[in-house]
Amino acid sequence: MSGTQKPKKPTTGRPRLGARVAAVQALFQSEANGDSVEAVIQQFVRHRIGAMPGEGGYDDGRVPLADVPLFSQIVRNVGKHAETLDAMVAAQLTGGWSMDRLDPVLRALLRAAASELWSSKEPPAKVVINEYMDVAHGFFDEAEPRFANGVLDSLARQLRPGEFAATRA
Repeated sequence: MSGTQKPKKPTTGRPRLGARVAAVQALFQSEANGDSVEAVIQQFVRHRIGAMPGEGGYDDGRVPLADVPLFSQIVRNVGKHAETLDAMVAAQLTGGWSMDRLDPVLRALLRAAASELWSSKEPPAKVVINEYMDVAHGFFDEAEPRFANGVLDSLARQLRPGEFAATRA
């Protein structure tokens, strides 16, 4: 599986989705460069979140519209609970996959989504999964989003079984 650091398509008008895109990028950067999550949060808030006159958006590695508190919360939560989140995600991997074998952008996406599913009951799990599927489609072609969807669906059913009980008729 291969990825890129910049998403392929914009997410204008959706600040929560923008926060999730920025969180995936920041987590990728933190892992790739060994930067602390606090340093990456500061860099993103100062230099990568928000529209700049005369500059592009996603093509320039920026996230024009992002909910900064949500972005910061996701990145901090992953930084604080990385081992726990990685263990939860790894438990959902099948077919010889491991966290180390995953593309780094996909790994960042799964960590961010797992963080939201684990740390809060809102928004509903299906909303979290749908949002991260939009993020995945921005970074990858079809195989990786399908893979991520399977992992996140399985994880959500484990972490929030009550949200899925009514749909199993």
